[in-house]
Amino acid sequence: MADLDNKDQTEIDPADMEDVEEVEEEETGEDNSKARQLTMQMMQNPQILAALQERLDGLVGSPSGYMESLPKVVKRRVNALKNLQVKCAHIEAKFYEEVHELERKYAALYQPLFDKRSEIVRAAYEPTDEDCEWKQDEEEELTVSKQEEMKEKAKVEEEKKDEEKEDPKGIPEFWLTVFKNVDLLSEMLQEHDEPILKHLQDIKVKFSDAGQPMSFTLEFHFEPNDFFTNTVLTKTYKMRSEPDESDPFSFDGPEIMGCTGCTIDWNKGKNITLKTIKKKQKHKGRGTTRTVTKTVPNDSFFNFFSPPEVPESGEMDEDSEAVLAADFEIGHFIRERIVPRAVLYFTGEAIEDDDDDYDEDGEEADDEEGEEEADEENDPDYEPKV
Repeated sequence: MADLDNKDQTEIDPADMEDVEEVEEEETGEDNSKARQLTMQMMQNPQILAALQERLDGLVGSPSGYMESLPKVVKRRVNALKNLQVKCAHIEAKFYEEVHELERKYAALYQPLFDKRSEIVRAAYEPTDEDCEWKQDEEEELTVSKQEEMKEKAKVEEEKKDEEKEDPKGIPEFWLTVFKNVDLLSEMLQEHDEPILKHLQDIKVKFSDAGQPMSFTLEFHFEPNDFFTNTVLTKTYKMRSEPDESDPFSFDGPEIMGCTGCTIDWNKGKNITLKTIKKKQKHKGRGTTRTVTKTVPNDSFFNFFSPPEVPESGEMDEDSEAVLAADFEIGHFIRERIVPRAVLYFTGEAIEDDDDDYDEDGEEADDEEGEEEADEENDPDYEPKV
């Protein structure tokens, strides 16, 4: 039987073998197709995607196994490198402390210019013709005759406007316009905030004194108004520039550790951070109903001055953590961008610069591809690819 089996095997036609291989390939192709189809179905299941994402998140920062495979003597040297890295983090923390001192020094140099800005905005100082002269870029410069023509036209327009209405004082609604132009701040604004912010005259940044814990304070200066008696509303951010002992490698510069707002002395009936609602209550026994008036929190920009407190334990619920994270971002943005470049946010020029920081090449490429596809489909001679 063994010989017969061997003979049968040797007499198989090679063409038959090709047929066998082709069948196997076809079967394998069908299996791959089914596997791909099953994978697509799984990836479209939200529960599976969520579980997969959770699994991937758990892998972030986890050791790859490479360290465990190293010889003990090499692991020992790697530990020495990590100790050096901790020392680097402490030196970096000192660097940022000195940067903070430099910020304090240059804040004093900037302040006279910011004070002059405030005087112009609130009409305490009328700039001279020399102050107001703005040199255009070369590409924007016009011929002398054209310039004269435009100046004359502008003069006539101004005279016409002066006849129609009074000359406004300073730069009306300067800071309110800045807030409206910045997405981060405009999202906080409510319609009932705007009449108050029209009275905002200046925002100043004050740094902590030398030798004191690192912090900065935002000062919002208001002219007298019907809403509250404060002339200045403050928000102080406490910062830390030292590595966390439990996780020194996470240090990436100074971080805000907490913030403190201030009490707003609202005039009677003017507190827009609260609203009154009426609720109907039904008596369980008698079945009668009554209307109860309740005071509840109301959305407002001025909630910015009442941030949630950070407990000593540092543990907070997710909602409070989200509010504080957004608050820190806003405070940092006001200090770093809004106050130093307020006029450019008023005109919108700084917003264009911020947009330029984002790379939209990918989106533009997708749009171009979409346009090309649409053009091809509208072409009567277009033949779709098979």
